[in-house]
Amino acid sequence: AICAHGCKYGECTGPNKCKCFPGFTGKNCNQDLNECGLKPRPCEHRCMNTHGSYKCYCLNRYMLMPDGTCASSRTCAMVNCQYGCEEVKGEVQCLCPSGGLQLGPNGRTCVDIDECSTGKAVCSYNRRCINTFGSYYCKCQLGYELKYVDGRYDCVDINECVTNTHRCNLHAECLNIKGSFKCRCKQGYQGSGFNCT
Repeated sequence: AICAHGCKYGECTGPNKCKCFPGFTGKNCNQDLNECGLKPRPCEHRCMNTHGSYKCYCLNRYMLMPDGTCASSRTCAMVNCQYGCEEVKGEVQCLCPSGGLQLGPNGRTCVDIDECSTGKAVCSYNRRCINTFGSYYCKCQLGYELKYVDGRYDCVDINECVTNTHRCNLHAECLNIKGSFKCRCKQGYQGSGFNCT
Protein backbone atom coordinates (compact mmCIF):
# COMPACT_ATOMS: atom_id res chain seq x y z
CA ALA A 1 0.00 0.00 0.00
CA ILE A 2 1.39 3.39 -0.99
CA CYS A 3 0.01 6.68 0.27
CA ALA A 4 1.51 9.50 -1.78
CA HIS A 5 0.94 12.11 0.95
CA GLY A 6 1.57 9.72 3.84
CA CYS A 7 -0.52 9.09 6.95
CA LYS A 8 0.75 11.43 9.69
CA TYR A 9 -1.08 9.79 12.62
CA GLY A 10 -2.22 6.53 11.04
CA GLU A 11 -1.35 3.61 8.79
CA CYS A 12 -1.48 3.27 5.02
CA THR A 13 -3.93 0.42 4.33
CA GLY A 14 -4.44 0.72 0.57
CA PRO A 15 -3.61 2.99 -2.37
CA ASN A 16 -3.95 6.48 -0.83
CA LYS A 17 -6.15 5.09 1.98
CA CYS A 18 -5.26 5.93 5.57
CA LYS A 19 -6.55 4.24 8.74
CA CYS A 20 -6.22 6.87 11.46
CA PHE A 21 -5.06 6.17 15.01
CA PRO A 22 -7.75 6.91 17.64
CA GLY A 23 -8.13 10.65 18.18
CA PHE A 24 -7.12 11.68 14.63
CA THR A 25 -9.02 12.27 11.40
CA GLY A 26 -8.64 13.60 7.84
CA LYS A 27 -7.61 12.07 4.51
CA ASN A 28 -3.96 11.94 5.66
CA CYS A 29 -4.77 11.51 9.40
CA ASN A 30 -3.10 14.87 10.05
CA GLN A 31 -5.99 16.51 11.93
CA ASP A 32 -6.87 16.20 15.60
CA LEU A 33 -10.35 14.76 16.15
CA ASN A 34 -12.37 16.97 18.50
CA GLU A 35 -13.99 14.25 20.60
CA CYS A 36 -15.85 16.92 22.59
CA GLY A 37 -17.94 17.68 19.48
CA LEU A 38 -19.00 14.04 18.95
CA LYS A 39 -22.55 12.85 19.57
CA PRO A 40 -23.13 11.44 22.12
CA ARG A 41 -20.67 13.63 24.02
CA PRO A 42 -17.96 11.59 25.76
CA CYS A 43 -18.19 13.57 29.02
CA GLU A 44 -21.15 14.10 31.31
CA HIS A 45 -20.37 17.73 32.23
CA ARG A 46 -17.37 19.44 30.67
CA CYS A 47 -14.98 18.24 28.01
CA MET A 48 -11.53 19.55 27.06
CA ASN A 49 -10.11 18.50 23.69
CA THR A 50 -6.39 17.61 23.72
CA HIS A 51 -4.01 16.57 20.93
CA GLY A 52 -5.18 13.08 19.94
CA SER A 53 -7.42 12.71 22.97
CA TYR A 54 -9.72 14.52 25.46
CA LYS A 55 -10.24 15.04 29.19
CA CYS A 56 -13.46 15.07 31.19
CA TYR A 57 -14.01 17.28 34.20
CA CYS A 58 -16.98 18.18 36.35
CA LEU A 59 -18.83 21.31 37.35
CA ASN A 60 -18.26 22.69 40.82
CA ARG A 61 -19.99 20.64 43.56
CA TYR A 62 -19.38 17.43 41.59
CA MET A 63 -16.51 15.01 41.51
CA LEU A 64 -15.14 12.90 38.68
CA MET A 65 -15.74 9.20 39.17
CA PRO A 66 -13.41 6.44 37.81
CA ASP A 67 -15.89 5.69 34.97
CA GLY A 68 -15.82 9.34 33.81
CA THR A 69 -19.23 10.31 35.23
CA CYS A 70 -19.80 13.17 37.66
CA ALA A 71 -21.22 12.50 41.11
CA SER A 72 -22.68 15.13 43.42
CA SER A 73 -20.33 15.91 46.25
CA ARG A 74 -20.95 18.28 49.12
CA THR A 75 -17.27 18.09 50.01
CA CYS A 76 -16.29 19.43 46.55
CA ALA A 77 -18.71 22.31 46.99
CA MET A 78 -17.07 23.20 50.29
CA VAL A 79 -13.56 23.16 48.79
CA ASN A 80 -14.75 25.25 45.77
CA CYS A 81 -12.50 23.69 43.10
CA GLN A 82 -12.25 25.29 39.65
CA TYR A 83 -12.40 21.95 37.76
CA GLY A 84 -14.05 19.56 40.21
CA CYS A 85 -12.33 17.26 42.67
CA GLU A 86 -11.73 13.71 43.77
CA GLU A 87 -11.84 12.12 47.18
CA VAL A 88 -8.82 10.02 48.08
CA LYS A 89 -9.00 8.18 51.41
CA GLY A 90 -11.48 10.73 52.75
CA GLU A 91 -9.31 13.67 51.67
CA VAL A 92 -10.57 16.07 49.01
CA GLN A 93 -8.15 17.13 46.26
CA CYS A 94 -8.91 19.58 43.47
CA LEU A 95 -8.20 18.35 39.93
CA CYS A 96 -6.74 19.85 36.77
CA PRO A 97 -8.04 18.49 33.43
CA SER A 98 -4.63 18.33 31.72
CA GLY A 99 -1.09 17.25 32.55
CA GLY A 100 0.04 20.67 31.31
CA LEU A 101 -1.84 22.35 34.16
CA GLN A 102 -1.06 22.30 37.86
CA LEU A 103 -2.87 23.43 40.97
CA GLY A 104 -2.11 27.02 41.85
CA PRO A 105 -0.95 28.22 45.29
CA ASN A 106 -4.56 28.28 46.56
CA GLY A 107 -4.98 24.56 45.77
CA ARG A 108 -8.28 25.26 43.96
CA THR A 109 -7.51 26.88 40.60
CA CYS A 110 -5.30 25.51 37.80
CA VAL A 111 -2.37 27.38 36.30
CA ASP A 112 -0.47 26.63 33.11
CA ILE A 113 2.87 24.81 33.15
CA ASP A 114 5.18 26.36 30.54
CA GLU A 115 6.71 23.13 29.16
CA CYS A 116 8.95 25.18 26.84
CA SER A 117 10.78 27.02 29.64
CA THR A 118 10.79 24.13 32.17
CA GLY A 119 12.39 21.73 29.66
CA LYS A 120 9.49 19.24 29.86
CA ALA A 121 8.75 19.71 26.16
CA VAL A 122 10.24 17.28 23.66
CA CYS A 123 10.81 18.85 20.24
CA SER A 124 13.26 17.63 17.61
CA TYR A 125 16.38 19.76 16.94
CA ASN A 126 14.84 21.57 13.95
CA ARG A 127 11.64 22.57 15.75
CA ARG A 128 10.84 25.20 18.36
CA CYS A 129 8.46 24.84 21.28
CA ILE A 130 5.27 26.92 21.45
CA ASN A 131 3.51 26.92 24.84
CA THR A 132 -0.30 26.74 24.98
CA PHE A 133 -2.68 26.72 27.95
CA GLY A 134 -2.43 23.19 29.35
CA SER A 135 -0.05 21.91 26.67
CA TYR A 136 2.49 22.82 23.96
CA TYR A 137 3.28 22.04 20.34
CA CYS A 138 6.41 21.90 18.19
CA LYS A 139 6.69 24.29 15.25
CA CYS A 140 9.38 24.48 12.58
CA GLN A 141 12.22 26.88 13.35
CA LEU A 142 11.98 30.31 11.68
CA GLY A 143 13.10 30.02 8.06
CA TYR A 144 11.76 26.44 7.76
CA GLU A 145 8.36 25.02 6.75
CA LEU A 146 6.64 21.68 7.34
CA LYS A 147 6.61 19.54 4.17
CA TYR A 148 5.97 15.90 3.33
CA VAL A 149 9.29 14.54 2.00
CA ASP A 150 10.42 10.92 1.45
CA GLY A 151 7.47 9.36 3.29
CA ARG A 152 7.44 11.63 6.34
CA TYR A 153 6.77 15.17 7.53
CA ASP A 154 9.88 17.26 8.08
CA CYS A 155 10.95 20.88 8.50
CA VAL A 156 12.51 21.99 5.23
CA ASP A 157 14.51 25.16 4.60
CA ILE A 158 12.52 27.95 2.91
CA ASN A 159 14.45 29.33 -0.08
CA GLU A 160 13.62 33.01 0.39
CA CYS A 161 15.35 33.81 -2.92
CA VAL A 162 12.91 31.57 -4.86
CA THR A 163 9.78 32.44 -2.86
CA ASN A 164 10.72 36.15 -3.19
CA THR A 165 10.29 36.74 0.57
CA HIS A 166 13.76 38.28 0.95
CA ARG A 167 14.37 41.99 1.56
CA CYS A 168 17.43 42.39 -0.67
CA ASN A 169 18.01 45.66 -2.50
CA LEU A 170 17.04 45.92 -6.17
CA HIS A 171 20.79 46.09 -6.98
CA ALA A 172 21.71 43.06 -4.84
CA GLU A 173 21.63 39.31 -5.34
CA CYS A 174 19.96 36.96 -2.87
CA LEU A 175 21.88 33.95 -1.50
CA ASN A 176 19.90 31.23 0.27
CA ILE A 177 21.40 29.79 3.47
CA LYS A 178 19.91 27.23 5.93
CA GLY A 179 16.99 28.88 7.72
CA SER A 180 17.70 32.32 6.28
CA PHE A 181 19.25 34.27 3.38
CA LYS A 182 22.05 36.76 2.63
CA CYS A 183 22.13 39.76 0.33
CA ARG A 184 25.21 40.79 -1.65
CA CYS A 185 25.42 43.97 -3.72
CA LYS A 186 25.92 43.35 -7.45
CA GLN A 187 29.14 44.30 -9.21
CA GLY A 188 29.54 48.07 -9.41
CA TYR A 189 27.50 48.62 -6.21
CA GLN A 190 28.51 48.68 -2.56
CA GLY A 191 26.66 48.40 0.74
CA SER A 192 25.05 45.90 3.09
CA GLY A 193 22.99 44.15 0.43
CA PHE A 194 19.84 45.66 1.89
CA ASN A 195 21.13 49.09 0.84
CA CYS A 196 23.30 49.29 -2.30
CA THR A 197 24.74 52.44 -3.85
